[in-house]
Amino acid sequence: MLPCQRQTRTQGRNRRSHDALTARLSVTCPACGSPKLPHAACRECGYVRPGLKVTPGRKSND
Repeated sequence: MLPCQRQTRTQGRNRRSHDALTARLSVTCPACGSPKLPHAACRECGYVRPGLKVTPGRKSND
């Protein structure tokens, strides 16, 4: 590799500074208390927001 194409350690590490993984955030469902993703329906009870509840549909094996 030519010296003019070489990237310094600092430049490479600065470029990679945004590649770190972050943990997924979870909140507790106010209806049943199980963990769920924010802004998503609860997998256990179907709670979305006050006054709205989603009933999970059945999956067919076809």
